[in-house]
Order: sequence, then structure tokens, then C-alpha cells
Amino acid sequence: MTSLTADHLPLTTDHSIIVEIRGVDVYDPTTGQIRSHSTDDIACWFIDTDYNEECFFVRQAYFCGGDEPYDRLKRALKAEIDEAAWSALYRTKSMPFDPPKTGRIAVKVINHYGDEVLKVYKV
Repeated sequence: MTSLTADHLPLTTDHSIIVEIRGVDVYDPTTGQIRSHSTDDIACWFIDTDYNEECFFVRQAYFCGGDEPYDRLKRALKAEIDEAAWSALYRTKSMPFDPPKTGRIAVKVINHYGDEVLKVYKV
């Protein structure tokens, strides 16, 4: 089981919202401990910019992490990846988006171990 900390609330600008990911906390049920992970341990994260509480729809997708993830992705896909396109997706801050009609956004984070968390925010 995983969770996001309260520090992960969305940032707002004049008429748009920007989400910044700073890390993820993972609960280990075998030890009862919570392990905090930085963005270096996050494989990918997604935003549903108009979450309807029925399903999560990926509207923005980003990657982060250490250990040369660009090279690892190229090897995994066995293909060349446009470096400019990769750099646009390799980030910890989202692109700005309009406030949702539903009043909610959802952020999903997956770390390198496959732990996944979904957190819903009212905005």
C-alpha cells in the first residue's frame, strides 16, 4: 500500500493548475514501516485533470527517476526515442491545465518496485 504526503497538494496559478511531485511514501506491511522515496525512485506518474470518481483517465503522463531512465527505456523498447520528446515528459512538474469541471483531480504514482498510489485532490 502506498500514499502521497500532504506536501503534494496541487499548485495553482492565475487560472491554471500545476502539480509538482516531490516523492512518495510506501507502507511496508511486513515491517509496519513507512518508507519515504524521492523522485529518483518514481518510475512514472500520471494526472487525471478532471477526475470523475468512476475511473482514472490519464490526461498527462510523466517519467522521473535516477539511473539513466532514458537509456533504460531505449533498451526496454529496443527503439530510438526522440530525446526532445523524452525531455518534455521527464519532469516532476506538470504542464499547466485548467481547473476541472468536477472540482477534483487525481494523481497516480508508480515507483520502480511496482508500488502504486492514487490520490484525489479537491481543487
